[in-house]
Amino acid sequence: MPDPSRGRKIVIQNQTTHESRLERGRRALAEIDGEAGEKVVSSLADIAPDFARYLIEFPFGDIYSRPGLDIRSREIATIAALTAMGTAARQLKVHIEAGLNVGLSRDEITEIIMQMAVYAGFPAALNGLFAAKDVFSVRDDADKERA
Repeated sequence: MPDPSRGRKIVIQNQTTHESRLERGRRALAEIDGEAGEKVVSSLADIAPDFARYLIEFPFGDIYSRPGLDIRSREIATIAALTAMGTAARQLKVHIEAGLNVGLSRDEITEIIMQMAVYAGFPAALNGLFAAKDVFSVRDDADKERA
């Protein structure tokens, strides 16, 4: 079954004169990560609300919103980096979701993760593949419920 998000292009606009880092970051987070990103931010509210704001402002308001790379390319880099770390399964799952949201196919995500076996080793790639399997399974279940 083809991935419905395939080919969807998301463009994060540069900051306008009236848009704060926080506003730009919230917009980017919503467009890229959707519900998964908001869950991460919400989960920090009771322990580190300032850190939640930093998470919105710096990665999303500053880095993801920069020109130079499209958002799809940024998610490829992020999935590769988190896979290579081998210790960030929770964050990897959020970014696998984001990759699907910005048009990466399941096959592309699987290939990105498999490529990391060369540079980060088989254990890191295996962890990444199992994270992807979990995300794909949750999406399949949600699709079945909607049908």
